[in-house]
Amino acid sequence: MSVTPNRRANLLKPELHKLFGPDGCSGIRHVDLDTEAAPKDCDSGMIVLWRGGFPVGHLLRGSDGECRAAPIAASPDRRPAPPFPDLPNASVIICTRDRPDELRRCLSSLPQQSVPPAEVIVVDNASTGSETREVALAAGAIYVREDRPGLDIARNRGAKRASSEIIAYTDDDVLLHPQWLEQLITAFDRPSIGAVTGLVLPAEIATEAQRYFETFWSFGQGYRPQFFRAADFAASKHDVFPAWKIGAGASMAFRREVFDRAGLFDERLDVGQAGCSGDSEYWYRLLANGYDCLYQPTSVAFHFHRRTMDGLAKQIYFYMRGHSAALLVQHERTGVKANLKQAFKWKPLWYLGRVRRRLLGRRIPEDRFLWHEIAGYASGILFYLRTKRG
Repeated sequence: MSVTPNRRANLLKPELHKLFGPDGCSGIRHVDLDTEAAPKDCDSGMIVLWRGGFPVGHLLRGSDGECRAAPIAASPDRRPAPPFPDLPNASVIICTRDRPDELRRCLSSLPQQSVPPAEVIVVDNASTGSETREVALAAGAIYVREDRPGLDIARNRGAKRASSEIIAYTDDDVLLHPQWLEQLITAFDRPSIGAVTGLVLPAEIATEAQRYFETFWSFGQGYRPQFFRAADFAASKHDVFPAWKIGAGASMAFRREVFDRAGLFDERLDVGQAGCSGDSEYWYRLLANGYDCLYQPTSVAFHFHRRTMDGLAKQIYFYMRGHSAALLVQHERTGVKANLKQAFKWKPLWYLGRVRRRLLGRRIPEDRFLWHEIAGYASGILFYLRTKRG
């Protein structure tokens, strides 16, 4: 059914209404299963289902017109915060470049956190003007300037400046649920856990590009916690461990100690360099160094996807550029040869099959950006060869 802005606002949980404002989330309806019946079919956009104050599933009208349903999880494994003095303190780091409006919006969601961060650090990654600094200081954040372009370079600068036991990262193009940080921190409930990631939902589905991204490239990894054990990683060295399934860089946190043991982010990867995968390469490295990783979907962030098809095409190109470069970095750092097989054999064969299908006239929506994917993948391998660590 069609949902007007006023009706949509009434459907939002109070904290989401406060977060997104009176117009709610364009193209997304939030349904509280504690007070409403589960919808039987998709709206024209996306329906996110909540229970006990946390998301437990969704329905999505995909860009191909099909209704996709994520299985509804049981009552969420909510991790209540222990008494405040017993919680480890946390630094929140936001890396940004020339996006003061997005940064201002993201920073506005931090004062609402149920567990406040010990410090908020804005790393200005070579912005051209002074507005980023002004926005950060107006919000009471610590402002750090990093003139070398590159997201992983900025992440490392933030990690070196942070003073807390837990270091959490988010992006400037997100809004944070009021319990985002609390649920990240409390998930570090055993010493073996080196990293925790959270659920990243779309903040809006207002354009076809945003619908396409959420259909085929979604950041979300489901509504059930997932534990990634270092022991499982060690036992599967003949296969490429799918570290990209651990979460998204828009919502992740680390024990401070891991940077001393496993090193910092690889500065050849992610935005401004190879283009992506600095986060997944780091989770891979933590597993290789004996740390476990946890995906905790009760920690929720809302991401504003690219609005235009041109912007999405460029994003997908750099996603695959970063992915192929990361496979080679993973081999370089860990010696796991499965990464080389994936990079030079299995992934090219997979693309060859998709190209063959397309040449035979069997076009599917998922292949809309196939040539951008292939070009990005090849570019990532060349990028790595040009910038290989000495």
